[in-house]
Amino acid sequence: MGSVRWAFPCAAWRPCRQEWLLAARLVQPEEKDRIGQFVFARDAKAALAGRLLMRKLIAEKLCIPWNEIHLQRTSKGKPFLANNVLSICSNYNFNVSHQGDYAVLAAEPELQVGIDIMKTNLPGSSSIPNFFHIMKRQFTETEWSVIKSMSNEWMQLDMFHRHWALKESFLKAIGVGIGFNLQRIEFNVSPLQLEIGKVYKKTKMLLDGDEEEEWTFEETRLDDHHHIAVALGKQEGFVQKHSDVCSMEPNQPQFTLLTFEDLVASGIPVAPEDSAYWDNFCSKLESPVKQNSLSRQDCL
Repeated sequence: MGSVRWAFPCAAWRPCRQEWLLAARLVQPEEKDRIGQFVFARDAKAALAGRLLMRKLIAEKLCIPWNEIHLQRTSKGKPFLANNVLSICSNYNFNVSHQGDYAVLAAEPELQVGIDIMKTNLPGSSSIPNFFHIMKRQFTETEWSVIKSMSNEWMQLDMFHRHWALKESFLKAIGVGIGFNLQRIEFNVSPLQLEIGKVYKKTKMLLDGDEEEEWTFEETRLDDHHHIAVALGKQEGFVQKHSDVCSMEPNQPQFTLLTFEDLVASGIPVAPEDSAYWDNFCSKLESPVKQNSLSRQDCL
């Protein structure tokens, strides 16, 4: 068992009836019902892809038959494996995120892990300066100075989402939710510009003003619009092996892009087919109607 980084392009996925009903049979009934309640198809696809990523990981890396996997949620909503596993697998840690056009997963055999993906999007009908004003308390003065040092509003917005992904990845790794004061954590991002497909581990985090040596942050720019941050923290008794970022191949992708066939390759149905679930999906709009008064060109 080693590190795993997977991405599935859920926004581009246009499931046919057979695919959607198969996918629905491959998750636990309570999760299927929860996913069916989403108003928009975009959100239902992303949530279902996230569940399939987790089950694929457990089936293939922990060798638990797909139809015997039992996932539960912590009080904070973080999914975990409820099955009894061998002691050598007891520290296996995984996390998923879905936002924008992708669902992503990171897994580690010995480390705490949290992942977040953010798509750089214009903030609805609000101007970018007004949006930043609303979000002022989410970042420190140092972080805002970096965000606003970018040469135009679009690049500032992009840097905002990069910082947001970093903060969320840490909160997800430690398993806390709403109520954590985001100003307690501060990121010194490095380098300022990220190339698509490369993996970077130079960004540092300060917690309550002190640099956290026990945490590493992997950053990947999946494409022009999507930042991924993976927070990695030591578990007790584990000595982390550091890798030299500069030694990585120039365009070596960290994340493996999966197809739907990849996603369900090891799947064993856990529930009978429910034809009404397809009708439910077809009744959904893909996404909310955008009322955006800005364009990207306006920001450049």
